[in-house]
Amino acid sequence: MSEISVHSDEYYMKQALLEALKALDKDEVPVGVVIVCRNKIIARAHNLTETLTDATAHAEMQAITAASQYLGGKYLTDCTLYVTVEPCLMCAGAIAWSQTGKLVFGARDEKRGFLNSAPNALHKKTTVTQGVMSDECSRLVTDFFRKKRK
Repeated sequence: MSEISVHSDEYYMKQALLEALKALDKDEVPVGVVIVCRNKIIARAHNLTETLTDATAHAEMQAITAASQYLGGKYLTDCTLYVTVEPCLMCAGAIAWSQTGKLVFGARDEKRGFLNSAPNALHKKTTVTQGVMSDECSRLVTDFFRKKRK
C-alpha cells in the first residue's frame, strides 16, 4: 500500500470524510468539508441542517463562514475547498461569492449537484477537480439513504 502525501488531494479528502462521519453520527446527510490554505486546514465542517433546523446549514456554508472568520476576510482565493459530495447550486454560489481558488469534490450528485443545473456557477478563476475518492464518498451517502428508506 502506498503512503498518501500530507499535501495531496487524497489526504485532504480523507479529512473531509472524517467530517462526513461526524454528520452521520448526528443522523445528518453525511457530507464533510475541509478548507485548506497554504497547506494548512483552516476550517472543518459537516452538514448541520437537521441539528440547526436550517436548510442552509450545508457543510460548505459552515466551512466557508469558518474559513472567512479565520482569515479575517470574505475571499478564499488562496484556498482549496474539499467536499465529499458535489456542491448543490446554493453552495456553488457561496463558493463563487467567496472566490474560492479551487474546489475538489468526491462523489457526483446527479440530482442536486451544480454541474447539471448551472455548470458555470463558480467564479471564473476557480479550478475544479472531481472524483477524488469518489467510491468512498458515494458509498457513505448511498448507505445513509438506503438505511433511511427501510
